[in-house]
Amino acid sequence: MDIGNFSVSLAVKDIKASRAFYETLGFAVIGGDEAQNFLILKSPTAVIGLFQGMFDKNTLTFNPGWDAQGNTLDEFTDVRDIQKALKASGIALIEEADETTTGPAHITLIDPDGNPVLIDQHV
Repeated sequence: MDIGNFSVSLAVKDIKASRAFYETLGFAVIGGDEAQNFLILKSPTAVIGLFQGMFDKNTLTFNPGWDAQGNTLDEFTDVRDIQKALKASGIALIEEADETTTGPAHITLIDPDGNPVLIDQHV
């Protein structure tokens, strides 16, 4: 099962300070809107999201349908199919996608150590 491109969504206290910090480490903004309290940053080998006031905890994030640059893929596993496979494997979901819809949707689960995992399809 391919659950999509990986990034870490960081719950930050001050998006401007966090942006400056990660830009110093070599990250560059590739998306988001600082005025809306979220930014997506990329280094040559990693993608992180900075989210002020949106998440309680840092979250492991996967994006079906996107590559590492946020470009839409021609083929990918739809989040609803991922949901069905996870449920069939006995994985409990905290949030589920409406299986009667198509397009953007997300599911949320918690790993065995309590880390939130977001599978967030934007296409």
